[in-house]
Amino acid sequence: MYQCPKEGDVNLQDSQLAPGLPVKACPSCGGSWIPPEQYINWQRPQIDPDASPRVSVLPLSLNPPFQPAALDNRAALCPDCRSYLVRGRITLQQVSFYVERCPNCNGIWCDDGEWEMLQQLELHTHIEYIFSADWQGQVRELEHTEREKQATIDKLGPEIAHRVFELANLLEEHPNGDFGVAYLMRRVDQ
Repeated sequence: MYQCPKEGDVNLQDSQLAPGLPVKACPSCGGSWIPPEQYINWQRPQIDPDASPRVSVLPLSLNPPFQPAALDNRAALCPDCRSYLVRGRITLQQVSFYVERCPNCNGIWCDDGEWEMLQQLELHTHIEYIFSADWQGQVRELEHTEREKQATIDKLGPEIAHRVFELANLLEEHPNGDFGVAYLMRRVDQ
């Protein structure tokens, strides 16, 4: 009998998180244990084997009415092999939450509401990607770009900023774009 990783004395019950994805759910906290073999069987027809996972939706772009589960920060043990679960942090505009995964058997724990957030982020078919340095790096880079764009809008106003963004895209794609950048820098420095 599986027990809840967050509320150790509560037995998990059979449930379904998505069509064709059977899980073990906690009737008390609302979390779901996704056994690794069930996730792999569900995941296989959902993904393109030739496409590598990427950040599709930037977490900071979402501002959902989402509150992390009260037990989100609690350490947890794998209900299958009793290893400590590792946590993958996802930061939204107003809140952060953690998805947990067993480093031993690769089972996944989603607290109440986290699966729906993973779907909005288009990560539900690649949960393992959250735990990679590649995903963390992509998110940091994209967040930096978004902050830089917002700062440009704040300093120049939306109309000029969007023209600058358009020009930047044109120059990036042009084989002699660096000449255009040098010209602009000389003009601005005068």
